[in-house]
Amino acid sequence: MKKTLALKRLEERWREFGESLEGLPDAALTGGAIVGEWTARDLMAHVTTWEEETLKLLPVILKGRRTPKYSALYGGVDAFNAQSHERKWGMELEEVRRQMEGTHRRLVGYLEGVAEEVFEGNERFVRRLRLDTYGHYREHAEHIREWHERRGS
Repeated sequence: MKKTLALKRLEERWREFGESLEGLPDAALTGGAIVGEWTARDLMAHVTTWEEETLKLLPVILKGRRTPKYSALYGGVDAFNAQSHERKWGMELEEVRRQMEGTHRRLVGYLEGVAEEVFEGNERFVRRLRLDTYGHYREHAEHIREWHERRGS
């Protein structure tokens, strides 16, 4: 994959995720369950958590080292998600927004500094990026859009 294509996908899917949240009043962002018991605010914090993980783990991959196993560290990805959700549960919506935007800017800045050949030759790097970012954004944007449809908004 070319670096420009990866960055384009990242930004397109990020924009789609943002668009899925547009027009929702704060009460809707914090009040209606979208996935399980998670609200839009929870999904925003969740996406941010995975971008934070991406920022931690892509450099590990670039060094040729193995990334930690979520099963060994947390009891699996679902357990990691639950622990992360619990850790961010009490955050105010504005803080979630600030973290979300700031983390995304840091991720884009990091990726812009990664050499082109990494995107073309390091499958682990590209796979991790796709799964934890632009593939993930699309998944949760769809959840939010489906929720809009169920509510008739």
